[in-house]
Amino acid sequence: MTTQITVRLPDDLVAFVDALVAEGAVRSRADAVARALARERRRQTALRDVALLRQRGGDPDLDAVAQHAAAHPVDIDE
Repeated sequence: MTTQITVRLPDDLVAFVDALVAEGAVRSRADAVARALARERRRQTALRDVALLRQRGGDPDLDAVAQHAAAHPVDIDE
């Protein structure tokens, strides 16, 4: 299911998105926005994971996170 929304973006971001569409990097403006939001959601999740690891006395060098990430590769455009 999808929901249509209306957003206002600065002209320079719209030009950037339009260039991505023109280059074929994304299918549409909506695709570019959806991919950007999905990446931001993954980034926020990773930040929460790191915070939890630190709270629980995890490795300050984040070796455990790196080992987990290496064992579970994720397509960034997923």
